[in-house]
Amino acid sequence: MTWIVAARRTAVMPQGGAFRSLNIHDLAAPVIRACLADAGLQPEDADELILANALGAGGNPARLAALAAGLPQDVAGLTLDRQCAGGLDAILLARAMVVSGQARVVIAGGAESHSRRPIRLAKDPEGGPARAYDRPPFTPWPDRDPDLHAAAAALADRLGLTRAAQDAWAVASHAKALSARSRLRDETVALLGQADDGFTRALTPALAARARPLVGTITPANAAISADAAAFVIVSRDPIGPRPLRLLGGVTRGAAPDEPGLAPLSAIAAALQATGSRADGLAQAEVMEAYAAQALACVAGAGLDPQVVNPGGGGLARGHPIGASGAILAVRLFHDLRQGRGLAAIAAAGGIGTALVVERP
Repeated sequence: MTWIVAARRTAVMPQGGAFRSLNIHDLAAPVIRACLADAGLQPEDADELILANALGAGGNPARLAALAAGLPQDVAGLTLDRQCAGGLDAILLARAMVVSGQARVVIAGGAESHSRRPIRLAKDPEGGPARAYDRPPFTPWPDRDPDLHAAAAALADRLGLTRAAQDAWAVASHAKALSARSRLRDETVALLGQADDGFTRALTPALAARARPLVGTITPANAAISADAAAFVIVSRDPIGPRPLRLLGGVTRGAAPDEPGLAPLSAIAAALQATGSRADGLAQAEVMEAYAAQALACVAGAGLDPQVVNPGGGGLARGHPIGASGAILAVRLFHDLRQGRGLAAIAAAGGIGTALVVERP
C-alpha cells in the first residue's frame, strides 16, 4: 500500500510574469521543503526525487532541485519527460519504487519554466545554418503530428463542440477558481510574494466571445496559456502526516497520436478498472484543461459527472506549466478530497494519456 502524505505547489504564473527570472530548481526547491515539513519528515528521509520537465532541454533538473532543496547529496534525482503527462507519471513511478521495496519515501512531481525555456536550434547535416524550431516532433509521421491548436479544433469539429460550449466551460473554470481562491492558498507555497494563480480572472461570456480565433473555434479564452510553476507530492510506504491520501494506482496509455485530446480515455478506463472504481462513484475528478474542447470531450467520453470535475477551477484558469500540470492535479486532490475516491487525468502530445486514482479513507 502507498500513500501521498504531503502535497504542495507554487502559484501558476503566466509566461513572462512574476516567475520569469526563476530557474526550474528555484521553482522546485521551496515546494520540496514545504512538503517535507508538512509530512514531518527530514531531508535525509527522502530516498529519491523524481521531477518531470518538458522544456529544460536536457541535463538533469531533478539533481539541481534536490541539491537546492537541501536533500542529501546521495539523493541522485531523476528527471523524466513525458510532456504534459510527466507530473502524474513521476508520481506513478514513485509509487512503483515504493511498492517494489526500492524506496520508502519518494518526492515526485514536476517543474516548468516557459519563461526560461532555451532557444532550440537544429543543426544542418550538410553544414548549412542551424534551423530554429519551437517543439520537437511527437510522431515520426509529419502528417500525424498536428499542431495542438489545430488538433483541438479538429476534435471540437468532429464532436460538435461549439465555441459557445467551450467558452462556457472556460468561464466556469475561472469562476470556480475565483470562488476557491482563499482555500487554494492552503496548497500553495508563496514565492516572490505570489500565493495566488496569476491568470485567474472574472472571465465573462462577452469577454470570451471577443477573443480572436487561433484555429477554428479555439481561442485564447478557451485554451490554457503557457505558464511557470512547480508541484510535488511525497509518496510513502507509511500513512504518516496529518491527512494521508491512499494512492490506489494508475495507468499510462498511448492512443492515436493525431488526436491527442482523447488519449486520457483509455487510461481513465484502465485506471478505474485496475482500482475497482467506477466513474459514477468518484467524489472528485481533476481533469487537465489544456483546451476546453479536450476537457469536454474527456469528461463526456469517460462518463464523469461534470459537477465533481475541477471544483477549484482547472488549467484554463491557471495556465499550463507542462511538466508540473499533472502534479498540480494530484495536489488539488490531496487538498480538496474529503472522503471517497478521486481521479486525476491528463492528455499529452503524441497521443498519451495518464490517470491515477486516490482514496481518502
